[in-house]
Amino acid sequence: MYDMGTRKRALTLVAQGRSLNSVSKETGVSRYAIRSWQTRIEPLKPAGMSCPRCQDVPSSPEDPAAYAYLLGLYLGDGCISTHRRGVYVMRITLDNAWPGIIDECEAALRAARPDNSVCRARRQGCATVTSSSKHWPCLFPQHGPGMKHTRKIALEPWQQVIVDEHPWGFIRGLIHSDGCRITNWTTRMVAGERKRYEYPRYFFTNTSADIIRLFTDALDRVGVEWTTLARGSDPFNISIARKASVALMDLHVGPKY
Repeated sequence: MYDMGTRKRALTLVAQGRSLNSVSKETGVSRYAIRSWQTRIEPLKPAGMSCPRCQDVPSSPEDPAAYAYLLGLYLGDGCISTHRRGVYVMRITLDNAWPGIIDECEAALRAARPDNSVCRARRQGCATVTSSSKHWPCLFPQHGPGMKHTRKIALEPWQQVIVDEHPWGFIRGLIHSDGCRITNWTTRMVAGERKRYEYPRYFFTNTSADIIRLFTDALDRVGVEWTTLARGSDPFNISIARKASVALMDLHVGPKY
């Protein structure tokens, strides 16, 4: 399978009078494929499932808000693996306890690749939402060998623009994957009597320092105060406990559902 740029280049060389043999050697495309492109117009027509990043002038996904959310889910609980014939499979594994998040994940995958099917695989305690496409690495260039915390994770400039414009979607995706909202409690003496007080708190846990930084940068952008908790010497847990910041999180993120 060849991308649009390769097809156009091969046909341009043939149109310049080059032989099929010489064009094949230069481009690595078989003579049979080049000959078929000369007689078939369809492969060169923009397909409904064309990738916005593979166009002559790359653009952002059509639904940037859904993409920001999906990016957060992917960085938390997602992975991309090679299938066959240049196809990649996006998998996001989520807890069965939160069916609303599973539904939202499926909707975000469909928004990212409208012409690709999405399916769910139920397992003990969790559901894996999957979708196949040749273009997942184009849309998620953070894909690479090994686990995310073992390699550098950085946003491309076009991704950063989307996150800057839709920070809450990005934060929600991260919380829905690797975060939670809990109720903490403490006691204090009031008029000589010890009373119990409860208060909500958000946590985000990830072993990648780069992903932690992307999360806290987004929190800074929306005015949410946070602190770092550490196990040993490795900070891995972000806590949001101040009343005003929790109120902001409740307004834009809320409990898992």
